[in-house]
Amino acid sequence: MTLALEVSGLAKRYGATHALRGVDLAVAEGELVGLLGPNGAGKSTLVKAACGLVRPSAGSVRVCGAPAGSPAARRTLGYLAELFRFPGWASAEELLRLHQRLAGSTGGVDERGELLRLVGLADASQRRVETMSKGMQQRLGIAQALVGNPRLLLLDEPTSALDPAGRRVVRDLLQELRRRKVAVLLNTHLLSEVERICDRVAIIDHGELLAAGRPDELARPSGVEVDTAGGTHRFDGATRDEVPAIIERLVAAGERIYEVRPVRSTLEDAYLAVVEGHHD
Repeated sequence: MTLALEVSGLAKRYGATHALRGVDLAVAEGELVGLLGPNGAGKSTLVKAACGLVRPSAGSVRVCGAPAGSPAARRTLGYLAELFRFPGWASAEELLRLHQRLAGSTGGVDERGELLRLVGLADASQRRVETMSKGMQQRLGIAQALVGNPRLLLLDEPTSALDPAGRRVVRDLLQELRRRKVAVLLNTHLLSEVERICDRVAIIDHGELLAAGRPDELARPSGVEVDTAGGTHRFDGATRDEVPAIIERLVAAGERIYEVRPVRSTLEDAYLAVVEGHHD
């Protein structure tokens, strides 16, 4: 398996404050990984370490096999910060042209047009940043992060300013990037978005990686629902092995059974259980 991002024993201290405490995380080529955690959990510090903007206190970060922050790593990396500012006087076209020069991209007008199309701004190439909505600026930020065809994309809260239509554009874009084998580390608070599009999820709190896996792995069975002629009966905490006994009791009570289905926890349930359990 080719790794786009490899984080090993990553620690970062700011004086007495431990922002990261020995985090291990890998993102494979073409994999979309959601990074979840409360405010101050260490998510942005991890992303900045991958960009080479933060120097680790211990451990290592490698991007496509190269040390984070090295020229080789930067050439394969795209990044959108949570808080960014573009010159208000620049048009979308001018902004992407500037970032092509900064990244050493030779994609020219074809690359700029393709990126604007990908983020739903094909008709706004000559529009100035200062006349754009916050959501349009957010999508333009994603376009600049894709300049130079990076193999790893780091997105810090990319959908925070988007309306539902804008979020759909970003979801479609992320699925297209997966098809193109671009790896994505997505730092976000929107669990519903993560549950819909991410291959894996990593939950971090107080600088520690608490859980990682597929969304359906983290969301555990939490009971059984049975539809009967008399209504729906829910048996919280019941397991699959208990279903025959439950059905037997209901039939004995005169109920007619129409449907039996397991009830699974949501990713939100799993997230809260992990984080709140860590605080206990």
